[in-house]
Amino acid sequence: FTGDFHAIGAANNLLAAMLGNHIYQGNVLDIDPRRIVWRRCVDMNDRQLRFVVDGMGGKVNGVPREDGFDITVASEIMAIFCLASDIEDLKARLARIVVAYTRSGEPVTAGQINAQGAMTALLKDALKPNLVQTLEGTPAFVHGGPFANIAHGCNSIMATRMATHFADYVVTEAGFGADLGAEKFLDIKCRMAGLKPDAVVIVATVRALKYNGGVPKADLNNENLEALEKGLPNLLKHVENITKVFKLPAVVAINAFPTDTQAELKLVEDRCKALGVNVKLSEVWAKGGEVELKL
Repeated sequence: FTGDFHAIGAANNLLAAMLGNHIYQGNVLDIDPRRIVWRRCVDMNDRQLRFVVDGMGGKVNGVPREDGFDITVASEIMAIFCLASDIEDLKARLARIVVAYTRSGEPVTAGQINAQGAMTALLKDALKPNLVQTLEGTPAFVHGGPFANIAHGCNSIMATRMATHFADYVVTEAGFGADLGAEKFLDIKCRMAGLKPDAVVIVATVRALKYNGGVPKADLNNENLEALEKGLPNLLKHVENITKVFKLPAVVAINAFPTDTQAELKLVEDRCKALGVNVKLSEVWAKGGEVELKL
């Protein structure tokens, strides 16, 4: 909403354009057009553009080759952007991007075609964290968003560091569960930024646990304690990853849905408590932050 994604897309596509221009202007680096690994991006999930052939139309329009588009948040620049500690670090990281290979098999980087300076210039304003607020007036930084299934799935290091400087406590999100998002957050972002969380909140829903227990999506609104029981080991494994592997205190927040029954909520709470797992019912979406003080 601030133009950050547009800046990331522009930097991504500038690198693609400079790479193509290098080949067109004589290809001093002897880049193999068949081994270009840098793709263009667009902020739209358009499957028709995933694989394309471009450079058509004659000599003045580039070298014909296979190409493709990724969605902007899947760009390597998005991941780099969120791991950079400052603008100089950003520029250095951009320079190390591998964009292609030579005919002899050697990697070619963005720095070798001198793209990092112009890319950094496009990103200099986007690198500033965006301070917004929730409906209840709580300050929040919204900055960056690399895909968690292919990148580390966390907001920027700069935003998190800024938040810890200004606030008494900070809550940040690591997407895609404790077996993916949390591990990437702890193994990648925390190591690179020197962060050490004081606690972890694992968000769970009765619906998801029933789905893990084999219930079809169409039937998730119906009470099913048997399926819920079967799905609970999934949640408890997430808790184990945090408490046993990473040695961090954890609390399970049951994100309540209107279709959840009291019997289902009680089952999740009882099973967690039986294993010594802290657990609290979360109704913040319906009743606001005031009800989450215990959590």
